[in-house]
Amino acid sequence: MKDTKQQFEHVIAVCRDLFAKKLHDYGAAWRIMRPSSVTDQIFIKANRIRSIEIKGVTMVDEGIRPEFMAIVNYGIIGLIQLELGYAETDDMTEERALELYDRHAKQALELMLAKNHDYDEAWRSMRVSSYTDLILMKIYRTKQIEGHDGATWVSEGIDANYMDMINYSVFGLIKLEFGE
Repeated sequence: MKDTKQQFEHVIAVCRDLFAKKLHDYGAAWRIMRPSSVTDQIFIKANRIRSIEIKGVTMVDEGIRPEFMAIVNYGIIGLIQLELGYAETDDMTEERALELYDRHAKQALELMLAKNHDYDEAWRSMRVSSYTDLILMKIYRTKQIEGHDGATWVSEGIDANYMDMINYSVFGLIKLEFGE
């Protein structure tokens, strides 16, 4: 489990670095996105991963790794938007955005460690393509919940689905970087 925690932290650090660089270039322009738009953005990324996995070739010179990284970052953006609500402008400093990023990344790590304990690292025996399918399923679930204005009868909410999308993406990134 120690390796998993270290690998998770490494992958999140790489995603955070990209997030920070984009934050520098664009500011927190994503603050205007409503959670449903964040969900759709994650859908685009996951759908592209699946397309690449099925076709085995890309027309744009980027593979699935940047798309998994984008899902991690958009998942954290989604959690921030759920927490704060969307804004009409770029209303957040880089420092505050990174503080919120770190808090939500830490929560994702804690959730992963708890689930990993219970499931005995079953994710390591899964195929990367299964993470893609699970992320897509979580997106469809999230869209359904969004269609119900966030209300559920017995299911976890949108935030839990974003957390799972983050964690499945991290698992994919770990497998891509460190292998089986």
